[in-house]
Amino acid sequence: MPEDNRSSISGSRSYEELADYWDHHSLAEHWNETSAVEFEVDMQQKSSIYFPVAKFLAEDLRAAASLYGVSAETLLNIWLQRCVDESRKNEAQPGESRRAG
Repeated sequence: MPEDNRSSISGSRSYEELADYWDHHSLAEHWNETSAVEFEVDMQQKSSIYFPVAKFLAEDLRAAASLYGVSAETLLNIWLQRCVDESRKNEAQPGESRRAG
């Protein structure tokens, strides 16, 4: 957000307000208020990989993340890491059969 903490087009004071605004408005309504910009995108950087998530799961994830006070992405990474760690732990235990998943 700009220094006065308000979006120039929507007047939003938070990212939630900004998202809500653009959920109900079109850029076409404000096209004359925009200007051309140039930017570069580094497609070589691969620090994140994205997977599709079912909408109902994404909604539950966002709600849970809000309760914990973290982003949905952060909570998903924490939960996924726990699952991976648990899976590795189970694979390392001798005498137990592995189930196909």
